[in-house]
Amino acid sequence: MGLLKIVLMALAAFGLFDAAFRREDAFRAADKQTKVFWLIILAIALAVSYLFSILSFLPIIGVIASIVYIVDVRPAVKQVSGGGGRRGGSSSDGPYGPYNGGR
Repeated sequence: MGLLKIVLMALAAFGLFDAAFRREDAFRAADKQTKVFWLIILAIALAVSYLFSILSFLPIIGVIASIVYIVDVRPAVKQVSGGGGRRGGSSSDGPYGPYNGGR
């Protein structure tokens, strides 16, 4: 149980630190909740997973919030902020591919 608690805390901590280093406008552009909202939710999830037993109700809600951030919000914010994993892109590349000047 102790190892599971550490894994849950690491999940919340990863989400918290990732959200802290993302741009605020990327959250709005991705049509997700604000950066402050996710920082508060993930900080509460980290604190709850540290303070309470895994078998109680609150850490389960914290894990769900962390998973939602990592699986849904993080990829959307990463794509909007230019970290979509595309290598070797040009400065004229837009969100849907390279810009060809209307040709």
